[in-house]
Amino acid sequence: MPTQEYYEIYDSHAHYEDQAFAEDRAWLLEHKLPMNGVRCVINMGTRIRTCAEAMGLADMNPYIHAAVGIHPTEIDEDLPDNWIECLRVWLEGGAVAVGEIGLDYHWKESAPRDRQIQVFTAQMELANQMGFPVCVHDRDAHSDVLELLKLYKPQGVVHCFSGSKEMAQELVDLGMYIGIGGSVTFKNARRVCEVAKSIPLDRLLLETDAPYMAPDPHRGSRNDSTYIPLVAEKIAQLRGDTTQGVLEAAGENTRRLFGLDAPPRRSAPMTHLY
Repeated sequence: MPTQEYYEIYDSHAHYEDQAFAEDRAWLLEHKLPMNGVRCVINMGTRIRTCAEAMGLADMNPYIHAAVGIHPTEIDEDLPDNWIECLRVWLEGGAVAVGEIGLDYHWKESAPRDRQIQVFTAQMELANQMGFPVCVHDRDAHSDVLELLKLYKPQGVVHCFSGSKEMAQELVDLGMYIGIGGSVTFKNARRVCEVAKSIPLDRLLLETDAPYMAPDPHRGSRNDSTYIPLVAEKIAQLRGDTTQGVLEAAGENTRRLFGLDAPPRRSAPMTHLY
């Protein structure tokens, strides 16, 4: 756990509709997170069902905001013909971004690459038409993702960034943000540490990808937004900054990207529930 209490915690990428939270989701979202300084979560949809669930969680929890999109590993025969219109309705109804979208060339059972690119580009076009940012998934697809982002030039973030320092700079030059989570705390995480140290602080977003990618020393356990300070502590060490300074900068960046108003300021968490 973090070595002290922190506040101004913004999680730019989570999946609280996931079954990993089935038993204690209400307590976690209503009590643990807000009482430990978590002020904002961007909760990602990945298919039609989870987009609807993300919208529901946002309706019930004022600090949670939904992103809606079709994840590259969720493109299958169950995708309805009107899927893009479903996303449009949710965006008109309060979602703050198009996500999680992108390309995933890691899993052999994923949709063919040309189909992934078709769905990815359609969602970027929708985001650009409606003026929303995108939350981009990129796994083993760096070249194609970068090429398409250069072509469509959306506003947004590449989450759980795993590319090179040079790629990160190209994304920053495009106006994109870089999402960094628990992987920066892992042993031998040289590339992401280089990125965390080198990118401008005003282009950094912090994330969990909860329930996945828990930072050390919790690696392998269920992740949640209260672990964000562990990521911020590591990045602060790399940059010679303070943890609270990194948290507040990332929070400001999250509000700017997703068009959010700052909630009322509170000086510190009410209690400690790690």
